[in-house]
Amino acid sequence: MSVFCTKWFKKWSKKSNLKDQDLIEAVANMEAGLSSSDLGNHLFKIRVKKSHSGKSSGFRTIVVYRENDRAIFLYGFAKNERENISASELQHFKKLGNDLLALNKDKLTHFVDEKILFDIEVSK
Repeated sequence: MSVFCTKWFKKWSKKSNLKDQDLIEAVANMEAGLSSSDLGNHLFKIRVKKSHSGKSSGFRTIVVYRENDRAIFLYGFAKNERENISASELQHFKKLGNDLLALNKDKLTHFVDEKILFDIEVSK
């Protein structure tokens, strides 16, 4: 299973002090059926905790996910900044998610090399 994020998400997560390990943990929780909502078309809203805090005061993220293949973080926001995404944003994320899931392994590698997508790796 590979985990990636978009360029926008990488900038946002850095500004929000999100750690890669918290994102990996959030994907694992989603796979276990915890702290996530299925938005359709392989799109999920996942809660991510703030470092040194719980999920209740954390973030919501929009992730496109295909089981045993890849998860790509598309968007995030603090729970105290907004409640949810709009219907038009949801449609945009579904289209983007479908396009990203359609990428073959070579194209995905190219997107990482070109810094369009970024790997999120478990820190050792």
